[in-house]
Amino acid sequence: MGTIIKELTKVEDAKILLLDSISSLSATELIPLIDCIDRVLASPITAKRDVPHYRRAAMDGYAVQSADIIGASVTNPVMLGLSDDAEQSTCTRVHTGSNVPDSADAVVMIEDTTPIGDMVEIRTQVHPNKHIGCIGEDMTKGELILEAGHLLRPCDVAVIASLGLSEVEVYRKPVVAVIPTGDEVVPRTTSEIPPPGKVLETNGLMVGLYVEKWGGKARYCDIVPDKPKLIEDAIQSNLDADMIILCGGTSVGERDHVPAVVDSLGDILVHGVGLSPGKPTALGIIDNIPVVCMPGYPVAGLVGLFAFARPALRKVGNIPDISDTIIKARMSGKINSKEGYMTYARVILEGNIAHPLMTSGSGVLSSVAKANGFVIIPENVEGYEEGQDVDVVLIE
Repeated sequence: MGTIIKELTKVEDAKILLLDSISSLSATELIPLIDCIDRVLASPITAKRDVPHYRRAAMDGYAVQSADIIGASVTNPVMLGLSDDAEQSTCTRVHTGSNVPDSADAVVMIEDTTPIGDMVEIRTQVHPNKHIGCIGEDMTKGELILEAGHLLRPCDVAVIASLGLSEVEVYRKPVVAVIPTGDEVVPRTTSEIPPPGKVLETNGLMVGLYVEKWGGKARYCDIVPDKPKLIEDAIQSNLDADMIILCGGTSVGERDHVPAVVDSLGDILVHGVGLSPGKPTALGIIDNIPVVCMPGYPVAGLVGLFAFARPALRKVGNIPDISDTIIKARMSGKINSKEGYMTYARVILEGNIAHPLMTSGSGVLSSVAKANGFVIIPENVEGYEEGQDVDVVLIE
């Protein structure tokens, strides 16, 4: 049932085809603030009250009427009596964040004062509202604070909490079914070394962990042998998921049935992309559910995951696109690429020097663990020379 890859689709074209076929989730849920880090707001946050809701001291010191200390200086201090409400010619001790009496219009920092019995020596003058946080200085009632679609950070949560809210409405996390395939793959639970021709299942683990890292909820499925009917059954039993990622079975061998099965259940949008490693990647849609079919070779699968599964997951889950972290570096050696292929070359980044690791060997997963970045070489560029300046995309 294996298929022949007759024509390669450019990476960007393949991504557009996939993303244009995806609808974003509309389902939402209310969750406690403590659980909403890295979740996406489904409705805007509007201030229901002023913050602060009282005039507060911005410094430790004394609340005063500024007119009482005009001209005060180190050489010409002004003496004020202590009181509870800073009436004329008196002052009131305040601390950062504490309420400022209505009669006071400024705060003098503690460093510019000296208490002497029931009097306070003031050694500087201040203008009205000096060191006072006015009502609504931070947020005003009715103000739009955060828009829907915002990816929540700890600082955002603190702002929301300051408005008196205890929970927020967020988009539901997309459920991603991760289906490893292959007669040669055995469960990781085995305690023995697999016999020759067999390998431990690691692709599904890697994919699921990235799904969780990127904002989805991974559903780990059992290994499916290279049998079309079993692959079909596994896919159909996961059509309640929001996205499906299959690992392996995408090339052109006799046991590579995944693209044909997906096409029989829905539509294969792309099979074969100008991506190195990752050429056998296939992308499809079944019942409006995006299906990403990754090559079985681990590095090729990882590159396909970054190139296609990550943007697809973001669109499904309403997750804002987050720019890669890119470091400017200089090549310590030459790296080659195939014309017509977007090449992900693994490099080890040391300071501003990028050391080539591998551009081939898509089955050598350890090369990714050793690398900390990719140099992405465009289709129309035949590699980079030693000493050439490049952009390194950090893997994490």
